[in-house]
Amino acid sequence: MPHPLTASALPLPLVRRGKVREVYEVDNATLLLVASDRVSAFDVVLPNPIPRKGAVLTQISAYWFRELAAVVPSHFLTADADEIVARVPRLADHRADLVGRAMLCRRTTPLPIEWVIRGYLSGSAWAEYRQHGTLAGEPLPTGLVESAKLDPPVFSPATKADVGHDENITFARTRELVGADVADRLRAASLAVYAAGRDRAAERGLIIADTKFEFGRAADDALLLIDEVLTPDSSRFWPADRYAPGRGQPSFDKQPLRDYLAGLKASGQWDGNDPGPDLPPEVVHATSDRYVDAYRRITGRELSA
Repeated sequence: MPHPLTASALPLPLVRRGKVREVYEVDNATLLLVASDRVSAFDVVLPNPIPRKGAVLTQISAYWFRELAAVVPSHFLTADADEIVARVPRLADHRADLVGRAMLCRRTTPLPIEWVIRGYLSGSAWAEYRQHGTLAGEPLPTGLVESAKLDPPVFSPATKADVGHDENITFARTRELVGADVADRLRAASLAVYAAGRDRAAERGLIIADTKFEFGRAADDALLLIDEVLTPDSSRFWPADRYAPGRGQPSFDKQPLRDYLAGLKASGQWDGNDPGPDLPPEVVHATSDRYVDAYRRITGRELSA
C-alpha cells in the first residue's frame, strides 16, 4: 500500500489548508489542489491518514469533470502529474507528492452555498422529515420511509461552515444570499449534473442517493463547478442490488471509520471532540479499501496511483 500523505509542502504560496486539501496559488488565474490522505469524521480530523484516499477523491473528481463537461463548465484543467509539472516547472522535484492527488484548476471565488441534491431520503434529510415532515423547510408527502426515492430529486441548499456543521437553508434564503438569477441558474445546473451522474452511475450498479456541489465565479464572471464532484466524501453511493427502502443502506464511503468512532462514543471512550482517537490498523485498511472500491465501481478502472 502506498505511503500516505498527511500534508503537502510545495514551493508555491499556500492559499488555505482545509480538512483534506491544500490549495496553492500557481498564478492569478490558476490554483493547484492537493488532496492529502487526512480523514475527518464527526467534524474532527483524525490522527491517522487513510492511504490512497486523496488519490481516490482527486481521480474520481477528474473522471466526473471530464464526463460531465458537456453538462456544466468546471474549473478542471488537468489531474495528470506530468502535465502539471510541465505547466509549473517549480514542482519537478515534488512529482511524487502530485501523482494521483493533485489537480490544476482555474481560479474562482467560491459561492457561500452547498448546492445539495437529494434523490433519496437519508441522513439529515431523513432526520428533518421524521421531525417536521419537511426537507429544506419545504413539505414532503406523508408516509415516506427511510431511504425512500424522491421523485423528482429535491434541492436542499446549505451554508458552508469552516467549523462545525453546515446549516440547511431554504431556497428563498439562497436567493437572498447569491441573487435570484444565480440561485435559479445553479439550482438547475445542480439538478442537471446530479441527473447525468445518477444515470451514469446506474449503468455501473450504483445509486447516488444524494450529493453536494460547489460553484465559484471566475475572473471572466463565468460560474464554474469547483472543488470535488460526485466523490464518496461529497455523496452517498449505494449498491443498487442491495437497495431496500425502510432502512439505512450500505454505502461506499468511510462507514467503517464512522462505525468504529460511534462505538467509542457510545461506550464513553471518546467524547466526540478534538483530539480524535488513534485508529486501529484494521479500521484504516477497511476504510482505504472502501474508497478504492468506490473508484473501481464508479470509473470501471483500477486505481493506478
